[in-house]
Amino acid sequence: MNENLKDKVAVVTGAASGIGLAVAKSLAQSGARVCLADIQKDALDRAVSEIDSAGGTITSVLADLGLESGIKTLQRQVSEVFGKADILVNNAGLQYVSAVESFPAEQWDKLLNIMLRGAFFCTQTFLPEMIEKGWGRIINIASIHSIVASPFKSAYVSAKHGLIGLTKTTALEAATKGVTVNAISPAYVRTALVEKQIESQSQLHSISKEQVIKEIMLAPMPQKELIEPEEIGEVVVFLCSDTARHINGHNLVIDGGWTIT
Repeated sequence: MNENLKDKVAVVTGAASGIGLAVAKSLAQSGARVCLADIQKDALDRAVSEIDSAGGTITSVLADLGLESGIKTLQRQVSEVFGKADILVNNAGLQYVSAVESFPAEQWDKLLNIMLRGAFFCTQTFLPEMIEKGWGRIINIASIHSIVASPFKSAYVSAKHGLIGLTKTTALEAATKGVTVNAISPAYVRTALVEKQIESQSQLHSISKEQVIKEIMLAPMPQKELIEPEEIGEVVVFLCSDTARHINGHNLVIDGGWTIT
């Protein structure tokens, strides 16, 4: 257990699976009281059961974080169960692939609402509670696509680039108030979202899944491995620790060497 985090109140969005679930687990194992927020009820219930069986102190909130009303519901329930938040991990996300000229406006709005607008309103909602306490950690889960681009992912890339701007601006504003704000930008992580992309690429190019991973996804990475979600969870715990108190406004890139040059 990380004594620095014992009984801290942590809110993790998009926590029903993948990176969000791994982050919630790591924080719970470090002694934090964790609220898992997601829009997928069945997956959220499974996530809660999984962490609860390991002895974590948790609760969950079913909410659409693309809507301000969903974020207000989240804050209200966190306050009722645990009190004011100490840690916010903005992780909720999704993907949609299309050429710019045919990208559906409703999909563009949906991605930006959840990954950028939602992260902004969650930050705006929970930051004052941290300032009141004089201690807080906000961690935005970005992506390698916060610094590089890929074709057909204009909304996702735009949202992740914007998230870095939000991270830096909030870090400057909160720097003297005991709150740090950082981002984590991983390359491909072994999640359900990535597994779907592997399957899709395999069918599109008529090659095996192993070839997709090696020849397409990991082609830019000197380290030819997918990142495990648990690795991101441990980095979040580190950024929340007192040891990392002077890491602020930073985009921590975890990319196996992708962006060395």
